[in-house]
Order: sequence, then C-alpha cells, then structure tokens
Amino acid sequence: MNSKHSSIQLTDLPDEILMIIFKQLYNVEILYSLIGVNKRLHRVIHDPIFTRVLTLFGYRLDGSICSLPYPMLNRFCLQILPEIHHKIEELNLESSSMALILLATNYPNLHRLSLYGIDIERAEYLFTDENLILRFKNQITSLIIDFTKSNERDKAPIIRLIFTFICDVFTNLQCLNFDPSSNLCQQLSFARSPPTVVSSTLLELHVNLQDFIDCLYLLDGRVNQLQILYVHITFITSLNHTVNDTKKLPNLKCFSLHSAVYVDIDIDEYDGLIVPLLYRMVNLEKLDLQLNCERETFINGDDLKTNIINHLLRLNTFTFNIRSTSYCDNQTGLLSNEDIQQTFKDFQYNQVISCVDCFPKSSYSQCHIYSYPNKSTYYLKITNNFPGGLCQYVKIVSLFDERPFEHDFFLQIAQSFPFMKKLFVINNKAQKNKKCIKSENENFSIVEYHYLTELYLIEAHEDYVEEFLLDAKTCLPNGVHLHIDYQLLKKVTHNFQRDTTRINCSKINYLYERH
Repeated sequence: MNSKHSSIQLTDLPDEILMIIFKQLYNVEILYSLIGVNKRLHRVIHDPIFTRVLTLFGYRLDGSICSLPYPMLNRFCLQILPEIHHKIEELNLESSSMALILLATNYPNLHRLSLYGIDIERAEYLFTDENLILRFKNQITSLIIDFTKSNERDKAPIIRLIFTFICDVFTNLQCLNFDPSSNLCQQLSFARSPPTVVSSTLLELHVNLQDFIDCLYLLDGRVNQLQILYVHITFITSLNHTVNDTKKLPNLKCFSLHSAVYVDIDIDEYDGLIVPLLYRMVNLEKLDLQLNCERETFINGDDLKTNIINHLLRLNTFTFNIRSTSYCDNQTGLLSNEDIQQTFKDFQYNQVISCVDCFPKSSYSQCHIYSYPNKSTYYLKITNNFPGGLCQYVKIVSLFDERPFEHDFFLQIAQSFPFMKKLFVINNKAQKNKKCIKSENENFSIVEYHYLTELYLIEAHEDYVEEFLLDAKTCLPNGVHLHIDYQLLKKVTHNFQRDTTRINCSKINYLYERH
C-alpha cells in the first residue's frame, strides 16, 4: 500500500461512520472541539442528536457536580449557544454557571430545564428575575430543581414559596421534580395549613414532603390532572387537621411512597392513613412502597393481598421494600422466614425476598420483604441471615447483628452491593474466625470495595476495624472518609506503626474521630 494512503483521517470517513463514532462521545465535547473546524464536520455535529439536549457541567473525582472549565464555558456562551440556540430543547445546568448560560442567548424551543446544586437564596433570585427562568415560563413543560443541603431551619417558608410560585407561573408545566435533599430543614411543608397551589396542567410530580398531611393537600383536588406522583415523606402521623381525604383520584396511574429511612410508622398510620389513601386511587396501575412499620405482627404477602392488591383492580406493577419491627415480649407467635415466603407463593408481580431476624438482647424482631430485583438506594440492618443477591442500585448499607460478622460475610456484602458508597457497621461481638493468611484458609479472598467513600465504625468491635484496615483482608479505594473512635484506631494500628494497616490507612482522606 502506498505510504500516503496508509492512514485514514477523520474527514475520510463517511457521514454514517462519523455519526456512529460521535454518538459514543460526550456531545458537549464534540461541539466544543469540532464546531467551526470545517463545513462538513460543522454540518454533521449540527444534527439534533448533538444539539437537542445539552448537559453543561462536569463532575469532580468524588462525583459532585462542577462547572465546565472556563475556556469551554466562555466559548459556549459567546459562540456555540448563540449559533445553535434554536435547536436546543433541553438544558441541564449547575448553580455557578446557569445564569451565564441562560443569558447567553434566546432559546425559543427550550422545553425541559434541569437546575442542579442551587442554594435556596439563589433559587429565589433565579425565579424572580424576569431575564432568567421567567423568560421561559410559557415554554417549559418539564422542570427539575435540585437544592444543595442546608441546616438552616428558616428556609422552609422560602421552599414553600418557590414551589407555589412555580405551580402558579409556569403555565404549561407538565412534569415537576422538586427534589430538595431529604434533609429535614429543606423538605417542602405547608405548615399544616392548606396551600394556595393550583395547577391544571401538572401531570407528573416528584417531591420530598415533611408530613403526610402535605401529601393529602396535594391530592385534595388542587392538582387535578396528576397522573404520576413520587413522594418521600418523613413523618407519617395521625392527622388533627381537616382535609378532603375521601375524594377519588381517577387520574392517578402511578404512585410511589417512600417513608424516611430511620423513622418507623405505627401500624395505626399504615392501616389508618396509607391504605385508605391507596383506596382512593381507583385506576392505579403502578405502585411502589418503601416503608418501615412497627406492629405486633409482620407485614407479609397475605396482608398485601387483602389490604391493597384486592382493592386496586387495575394494578399491574407492584414493587415494595417494607421492614416490619415487632417489640412484643412474646416472639414465639411471629412467622418464620419460611412462613413469610409461603404467603408470597402465588404472588403475581415479581420475585419477593424475605429475611426474618430475632434480636433477644435488644428485645425485638424484624421482617424485611422486598421485590427483587431491588431498586432501592439503601439497605439497612443487614444481618448474618442476609440472603444475598445483586443489588446494583444500593448506595447506602448498614450492618447490624448480635452475632459476629465473619470475613466471608463482608465478601458477600461487597459482591451484593458493588456500587455501595456509604457503609455502617454496628456490631460489638468479636469475630470467631480471624484467620487471614492464605495457607491457613485456601478459600480466603480479599474484599474489595470499589466505590466506598464513607465508612462508619463508631459502633463496631475492634475486630471489624482490623477487618477493614488489614491489607490481607480488605482493599479500600482511595479517598475514604473514616468515622471511628480515635483510641480504638490507635490500638488496632499499634499507634499507627503497624505495617499491615499502612496501605489502607494511606487511602483515608478524612478521619472523623470520636475521642
């Protein structure tokens, strides 16, 4: 072959091949690198595939969102966005650069807008300046708002004001994801008084609420076309306020209710509040429940069939993650795990995993039932009875038992939760088998936690500190935040001189000490 033909340049490829290649790449990088290079590439990258949806932010090593590098952001605002402005239908923006981007040009076909990492004061400014988001109040059909975390308790009225303002002003809004963190200080609350919110266009709503009554307010007819509702509610408690909680909700097709992870609801609230609300959803097709309940008997398949499924005749998808806790003195009458599984023998929706545990010293028992595959982002109070299985969506895990956790258990946990970021270990029982040399146990494997960023060993026996710090047992990723008793850490590491803990200790970026 002639040497001058021995290599192929990008521009030698046909348009079809270029499109296949470019679609595998980050479209913002493509626009930044190739727009204006030559007429042919200029034409190819103006295809709607690359210009319809723009995500104009990047990510730090820890996964948090950050603005684009200044040269890239500057060129987008001065050249690229004004050139393709009429092609843009969706913008995904972060806090520090969103004003510059919104002011860079007109966006006549912008319909979907996502705003990430906004502090509450800045959100108030963004939604009151006529030159910013309000320019698009008659265009936007889908809006996502993600607030940064705040511990200031006086922000609740501002959050309520912003939510009300959005519902009132955006005249064609169909989907709203108003999703502050589950931080108690930032949840939407109507302060136990009926809100002024009214919307006849909203079809889909995602929201974090402080109390169950806030959910009932949203479903009392003021958002009368709602078809899809995802709510996270912290406090599900008995109501002392008058609210229309009997009206049927014929338009609602999909409902997801998640209660707070660390808050148990009484059975009276389950039977008296949640179940009656579901009965109002007469045309419900998809249901997702994530609840922690305290009751004398465990919630099982028979309960779900009798109290929920048999009343929702159009239901075709039912997923759940329910933990029942019983503090009865007499635990002998509670169902075993085999009994629980029998109640799901003819369950028509999906596979169900169950796990029953008894904690004599703590005087309680628990039953955890969930649909599999499990799409929850957390899995709490895992014991030695954990049945295993891949849970790829779970990011937060807590381990608790009155029996020791051995090395093989941690291996199972790492395999079941490959994308786990936060891990709590609560166990004061010493391990019975601490061997970690291959010659002593040919099946020994080092546990690897590829995405772990926070490790809590505050309530863990020193054996579990060794479990995580000995390089012969565990391989930690770089940048772990470790929460631990300082004196215990000194003991396990032999005052930070122990060779076998040096590698994992070197990977700890932050140490939160409990003296």
